[in-house]
Amino acid sequence: MQLVIRRYRPSDRDTVRALFSTGIQEHITPCFHNRMATPFCLAITAALCVAGYLLSSVLGAVVLAAAWMGLVYYCCHKIYSGFVKERLLTDMQDIPGNYLSRPGDDFWVAEAKLDGRVQILGMVAVKAKQSGKEKYGELMRMIISPLCRRMGLGFRLAQTVVDYCKEQGFSKVVLETSAIQTAAVGLYEKLGFRHVLSPSITEFPSWVVMLANVKVLRMEKQLSA
Repeated sequence: MQLVIRRYRPSDRDTVRALFSTGIQEHITPCFHNRMATPFCLAITAALCVAGYLLSSVLGAVVLAAAWMGLVYYCCHKIYSGFVKERLLTDMQDIPGNYLSRPGDDFWVAEAKLDGRVQILGMVAVKAKQSGKEKYGELMRMIISPLCRRMGLGFRLAQTVVDYCKEQGFSKVVLETSAIQTAAVGLYEKLGFRHVLSPSITEFPSWVVMLANVKVLRMEKQLSA
């Protein structure tokens, strides 16, 4: 498979938005499984099963446990699907206006011929940021299609952003990802990114964030002059 990385075109809009949506929401189920496997959730599940059995019957135990698991799944779904909904209404609504209209911003897609036709299989963006006199780039919206994972595309897309930021004279590249995305975190670490912060999620109620146990990692890579 010959992958080509090129700049975003307006005709890519629907495909890119669909890839972004599915790429983010696929983390809902792993997030739920990881959360339910924690000692906290296992203890709550066991306690509800016992309480349901003592107060009612085996059916009561099943109902209480199912309701608890449903609540945890709802919280995981709320965070990831809510993030997608918000982004599709904001920066991903007008990609040229938000990523291609200012110096230092850019948006790329990766495409390849698959099943006889050219398909978009990945994407990544960068936004120019400034803090005081320091100018840096933020890697954003990196999504890889399941059709071409473990083929080095993630490395190539991330490296595209790093090289671009060097050309722009930025001091560093920063990004945010969730801890559940272990493959992405491993890739960024191989590229020289280091974990510097775990910012709080403020877009959702605190109880939703607590039950989903989603952790955001802020990572950065210093660029040599």
